[in-house]
Amino acid sequence: MRIDDEAVLWSASPADRADRPVLVLLHGYGSHEGDLFGLSPYLPLQPAIASLRAPIAMGWGHSWFPLPEQADDELTAVDAEAAVTAVLEWLDRVVPETTPVGLLGFSQGGAMAIELLRRAPERFAFAVSLAGFALPGDREGDERMSRLAPPVFWGRGAADDVIPAAAIAQTQAWLPAHADLDQRVYEGLGHAVSDRELADVSAFLRARYAA
Repeated sequence: MRIDDEAVLWSASPADRADRPVLVLLHGYGSHEGDLFGLSPYLPLQPAIASLRAPIAMGWGHSWFPLPEQADDELTAVDAEAAVTAVLEWLDRVVPETTPVGLLGFSQGGAMAIELLRRAPERFAFAVSLAGFALPGDREGDERMSRLAPPVFWGRGAADDVIPAAAIAQTQAWLPAHADLDQRVYEGLGHAVSDRELADVSAFLRARYAA
């Protein structure tokens, strides 16, 4: 499994992104790299933004791993682990190790943002998980993540009927013990990102870059 370097959408040229932090965008299930990239004009200007295409082609889009209802928890975790490895290998190829890297994912991409923190909490400055969730099970990096307590913004809609209630409950129990959590719930919002949520995300990012 490998991230397609040619499919990555960048907000800046190689020369323009030198000495800038990088914000990695991770789209949702069945989507593509152009989806979250549309949020770029609403995000802070400090980072160079890189929007990745998930490595599993689905015909109408791409995914990071099978949905939990399409596979048992063990299979889902194995496939997610392979996708995490692919993203980390892409980072090793493209982004200098000293460059601060943040994560922003939606839905399955939000789950990937959390999985990446669980594998390599030292590699990432923060994560934003929109309508995302934490996968069940233990990871080798969970204890390190708990000690480091990276900043995590977890936003979701109160009317989201796509993410199962069990996944929400799992995330509510797991994240506070492993992250410096900023949790937001938006009344009336379904499986989407609202203007209010986007403003909160932008404020969260500005605070991270100011620090």
